[in-house]
Amino acid sequence: MLSGGATLVIVLAALAGVLLRPFGVREAAYAMGGAVLLVLCGLLPVGAALRAAGQGWDVALFLAGMMLLAQLAAQEGVFDWAACLVARAARGSPWRLFTYVYALAVLITGFLSNDATAVVFTPAVAAVARQAGVEKKLPYLLICAFVANAASFLLPISNPANLVVYGAAMPALPEWLRLFTLPSLAAIFATYALLWATQARALRGAVAVPERLALNANGRLTLAGLVMMAALLLLSSGLGWHLGPPTFCAGAGTAALVLARGRQSPWPVLRAVSWSVLFLVAGLFIMLGALERMGLTAHLAVLSARLGPLQLGAAVALLCNLVNNLPAGLLAGHVLAGAAPALKAAALIAVDLGPNLSITGSLATLLWLQALHREREAVTNWRFLRLGAVMMPPALVLALYALRIAV
Repeated sequence: MLSGGATLVIVLAALAGVLLRPFGVREAAYAMGGAVLLVLCGLLPVGAALRAAGQGWDVALFLAGMMLLAQLAAQEGVFDWAACLVARAARGSPWRLFTYVYALAVLITGFLSNDATAVVFTPAVAAVARQAGVEKKLPYLLICAFVANAASFLLPISNPANLVVYGAAMPALPEWLRLFTLPSLAAIFATYALLWATQARALRGAVAVPERLALNANGRLTLAGLVMMAALLLLSSGLGWHLGPPTFCAGAGTAALVLARGRQSPWPVLRAVSWSVLFLVAGLFIMLGALERMGLTAHLAVLSARLGPLQLGAAVALLCNLVNNLPAGLLAGHVLAGAAPALKAAALIAVDLGPNLSITGSLATLLWLQALHREREAVTNWRFLRLGAVMMPPALVLALYALRIAV
C-alpha cells in the first residue's frame, strides 16, 4: 500500500510538471524525471521500465518521421505555398478564407497528423493572414488548434494518440473508416459551425489577395514526399502494419534526398525538430508501467465496464483535460484492452476531441501555443477555456451519437 501511494504521488507530481512547466523546464524533463525517480526509489525495476519504454517504439518512430518531414516542409516553404493558394482562392472574402483555411487544416491533420497542423501550419496561417491584411489573425489561428483535435480521428495516422490507444490492436483501415467516418464528420462540421459563430464578429470586412508564391524544385520534391508518406501510411493502415517504421523511413528518406540535392546541411532541420517529445513519450510509458504494476488499470477496467459509450467518453474527455490526452490515452488503451469495440472507439474519440476544452488538454494544443507565442499572439488559459466550453461538449456529444449509428 505504501509503495502504491508513493507511485501515485510521483506520477501525479510528474504529470503536474508536464502540464504546468514550472521554472520553464520542458515537459519531457518532468516525464523522464518521474520515470527515473520511480526506478531509483525501487518502485519499478529497471527491466520493467525498459520494457514499458519499449512499448512506445511505434509512436516514437511515427513522431520522428512526421516531425522531420513537417520541419522540412516548413523550411522549403510548402505549407506557406499551400496556405497562399488558399488565400488567393478566397478572393477577398473573409468567410471563404476562413472556410478554405479550415479545409486545409482538416486535410493536413487527416493525412499528416495533428502535430503538423499545430506546429507547422500555424506559422503558415499567420503569414497568410499578414499578407492578406487581416486585422485580427486570432480567429484563423484558432482553426489550427481546434481542427488539430477535431479532425484527429479521421484516419489512424491523424494523431499519435490513436497509436497509443489501440497499440498493436489497431483496426484495419476499412474497419476504422466504418467506425470513425461519421463521428469525424460530425466533429469537424460541428467545430466549424461553432468556431465561425463565435468568431464571426472578428471576421467582418474584406481581406486582400496576397501575391502568388512559387514553389522551388526542393519544395516540389518535399511536396512529393508528403504525398508519398500519406499514401504509404494509408497502405500500411489498410494492411494492418505498424505505422511507425514507414513514417520514419518516408520522413528521413525525403529529408535526406532533398538536403542532398540542395547540398544543404541537415543540422538546421534536425535542430528545429522537438526531439524532446520522444523522451516525453518514453517517460509517460514508463509511468504507465508503474501504474499497471500497482494494479490501477485492473480496477479501472472493472469500473469502465459499467459505463456506456457516452458516459465513458465524457469521463475520458474530462481526464484528458486534467492530465493531458497522451497519458490519458495510454491509460485508456490499457484499461480497455479487452473492451467492446464501441467502448474503445468512444474512448478514442474522447482522447482526440476532448482536449478542445482546455489549452493543456493535448500535446498538439501545447505545441500550438508555443507557435502562437512566436507569432506574438497570446491566448490565456481562461480565454481558451471559455471558448472550449462552447466548442467541445456539443462536438463530443454529436460525435459519440454518430458512433452509435456507425456501430
